Amino acid sequence: MLTQIAAVSLILAVICCLWLIVDVLRHPQHMAIMNFVWPLTALYAGPLAVALYLWFGRQDSHDQMQHGNHTAHVHSGHGAHSMHGEQHSDMQSSMDSHDMSAMQEKPFWQSVVLGVTHCGSGCTVGDILVEGGLHFLVPTVITLTGASLVFFTWTIDYVFALLFGIAFQYFSIVPMRHLSFKEGLITAFKVDFFSLTCWQIGMYGWMAICLFGIFGTESAAMAKTSPVFWFMMQIAMLAGFITAFPINWWLISAGIKEKM
Repeated sequence: MLTQIAAVSLILAVICCLWLIVDVLRHPQHMAIMNFVWPLTALYAGPLAVALYLWFGRQDSHDQMQHGNHTAHVHSGHGAHSMHGEQHSDMQSSMDSHDMSAMQEKPFWQSVVLGVTHCGSGCTVGDILVEGGLHFLVPTVITLTGASLVFFTWTIDYVFALLFGIAFQYFSIVPMRHLSFKEGLITAFKVDFFSLTCWQIGMYGWMAICLFGIFGTESAAMAKTSPVFWFMMQIAMLAGFITAFPINWWLISAGIKEKM
């Protein structure tokens, strides 16, 4: 029964991922890196990722922002013609600017959610590459087994996830802050190190429960070719999302991480 549930979850995740790829191609995100983040998020969050995207993700697309700018411009023009005197025109322009800002502004928690999904995307790529890649290296190249193999894999996971996470952060921070290459890398490392570490705590915590408690390291269900393993990884990523949420809230509140 668990195998069937796992298979359904994985198939649904792939379908959601493909749908999001098509939609971001039709409605490109204003921040280009989010065109990759949303489909990657669907690989572990499935329909939840689609729901969040439709709720407040698509509003960050180029066409939505351009539509908002056009609406505000038209409204400002009509306001200026209907008012008499320079003072009234300036007042109307100020009000329109405030309205436009309010329209684009999203609740803080939504910005935090975007920040966490951004972090999780690097983890997703790293974990898929490492977990899938090591399957072909064991036992032909790597002879570790049991707990030793688990901790070795987690170490490589962390390194790859951090590298991809830094890359994702770099391509979001640099355009927003106009940083040099070196400054961008240093800032991206600082931001992603804390966020990703908290994410991995939740992810490794759940997988430790699965590997050392529920199933066992030698269980067939925990083989890399088993849908149950990847289903547990989906749950682990959601656990990572939860443990990374507070640190992202703080990082954004403190101005260390950009509000998205």
